[in-house]
Amino acid sequence: MPTSLRTFTLSDFDFELPETLVAQHPATERSGSRLLDGRTHAPVDRIFRDLPGLLRAGDLLVFNDTKVLHARLFGEKASGGKLELLVERVLGGNQVAAHMRVSKKPEVGATVKLHCAPGQEDGLSATLLGRWPDADGPLFRFVLCNNQGDSPYTLMERHGHVPLPPYITHTDSAEDAQRYQTVFAKNPGAVAAPTAALHFDQALLDQLDAMGVQRAQVTLHVGAGTFQPVKTENLSEHRMHSEWYDVPSETQAAIAACKARGGRLIAVGTTTVRTLESWAQTGLTSGDTTIFITPGFAFKHVDLLLTNFHLPKSSLMMLVSAFAGYDHIMALYRHAIAQSYRFFSYGDAMLLEREAASPLTQKL
Repeated sequence: MPTSLRTFTLSDFDFELPETLVAQHPATERSGSRLLDGRTHAPVDRIFRDLPGLLRAGDLLVFNDTKVLHARLFGEKASGGKLELLVERVLGGNQVAAHMRVSKKPEVGATVKLHCAPGQEDGLSATLLGRWPDADGPLFRFVLCNNQGDSPYTLMERHGHVPLPPYITHTDSAEDAQRYQTVFAKNPGAVAAPTAALHFDQALLDQLDAMGVQRAQVTLHVGAGTFQPVKTENLSEHRMHSEWYDVPSETQAAIAACKARGGRLIAVGTTTVRTLESWAQTGLTSGDTTIFITPGFAFKHVDLLLTNFHLPKSSLMMLVSAFAGYDHIMALYRHAIAQSYRFFSYGDAMLLEREAASPLTQKL
């Protein structure tokens, strides 16, 4: 039965993953990671630098150019209790919206002292203003400041830590500061990397340019909610986290030109898919999206998808199943596990083709 005609529950997206396959560090070279070519029924094991041979002149690669903030800050309350902030969004007036991990939450109006980078003591602190985005919101609104009045972006860059995902067990290092960031990251605002794009190095991009593969950028500031598993067995009851996106006019024009010349649009990562499909669904080129893509979704833009391997029961497992077909995705994951592919943010990648719509779906 075609994916679009089936009814799925959360349990359908669960699978057993050996802990040893969760990548704790990146591959030695970005383009040296493995690439599972999943465009056909029988998967083909490749290396990521083989990608140019799978594309052709006139194709369009669309990247997410978000830049990961050093969004994790540590400190203590006046009582001495330890506190951790994970800044999800920078607001106006030196305000930020953040997740807070603490044994007992401070009172509204309380100021907490935050740890500064060694040798750079500048009075970094955060004052709690309340919850965000409303009185019952899941995040907390703080004023982040120091003695010099620097912006939150400057303060995080100077004093913050790389917000590594919860399944990476080591503390952040200089390697993470470099490798948990794409080589073309431009617009600061993410707390998680667009991981499929981590495999591209400048040499690979230059090779793609030389063969006539076009490039365009969107921005989606990836939030910490990307790591949260779906918890409701009935998928219609799940509520997605909100993330800000933007589709520049230049990218809109590049997509139109690609379609006009018969090229293929290749989305680099699920965040790019969510951005393009949010634009297609709403007509808005910029704003917040809570789009939840599950099997049966009608894709408007994307022909091929480059993506990493995702967490069980995650919304991203549902997205790739919607894109390439549930049975095909589960078969690819079984192959990847049997062949010891590396999973999640620092893991390997796969290339997928959009599942053809059934005749019935095309009529709907």
